[in-house]
Amino acid sequence: MAIASDFLTPADLQKISNLQVLARLVVEGFCSGLHTSPHKGFSVEFREHRQYVTGDEIRRLDWKVYGKTDRLYIREYEEETNLRATLLVDASGSMAYAGKGISKYAYAVRLAACLSYLMLRQQDSVGLVTFDKKVREYIPPRSRPSHLRVLLDTLQNTKTGGETELAKVFHNLVPKIHRRGLLIILSDCFGSVTELMSALAHFRHAHHEIIIFQIWDRDELEFPFRQWTRFDSLETDEDKRLIDPVAVRAAYMESLDKFRLDLKNGCHRHRIDLVPVVTDTPYAETLAYYLARRKKQV
Repeated sequence: MAIASDFLTPADLQKISNLQVLARLVVEGFCSGLHTSPHKGFSVEFREHRQYVTGDEIRRLDWKVYGKTDRLYIREYEEETNLRATLLVDASGSMAYAGKGISKYAYAVRLAACLSYLMLRQQDSVGLVTFDKKVREYIPPRSRPSHLRVLLDTLQNTKTGGETELAKVFHNLVPKIHRRGLLIILSDCFGSVTELMSALAHFRHAHHEIIIFQIWDRDELEFPFRQWTRFDSLETDEDKRLIDPVAVRAAYMESLDKFRLDLKNGCHRHRIDLVPVVTDTPYAETLAYYLARRKKQV
């Protein structure tokens, strides 16, 4: 079934300044195409019957059982823990890269808005962390609808800049995110894979489930440059280099392949879902993957 976001490119969606409008457009359009929801959608679940006693609430009577047995029984429920999710959004300088479309950070922000809207719509709790080499903002998970505005305002007001130290940030976050839940990381994951895996293992030891949406610009994957080009570091002002891309392309692609393979193997070893996403990917496709993973985990 075709949905609204199938016809909108990230560049089109960039024109929508209100993140809540964008999130509603994508999520409600996407969900209208689902035949069944993969989410639980309940805050309590049935446990057992017990015989009615004076003082029990009449509305909790099970009239079907009464019809079969001519006896009054109460349906008892137990609290079911809804999903507690925290979005970890990388706001370091490398996320500012934009080739022909929107920047990696702009894509991450819009995707985070869609995920927040989706989960709050399902009455899940959502929190947010923005970071570069340190935590910038930490907003604990909440499930009330008004919490969405807090999350979106923070995302919209955060600017990229600074170096990346994923491992250090994640290690420091473990005691803050002390209740087990789902961590959704939106980052390009640039840096030492070994150090990153150590930090993610720390999260896993704390019994968190982890999904990484690794955000790429297509330029980074295909390295399409053919003429002498000046490459400027987005994380430091000092590093600016004029390079013949044809001369370095083979070495770049080899390094890229190794980085991606090491990250993939590390995530597999620690049972972490790694989702490579390119900034020209429709948001609905990324949501579809998220929903599929949640369906397997519930």
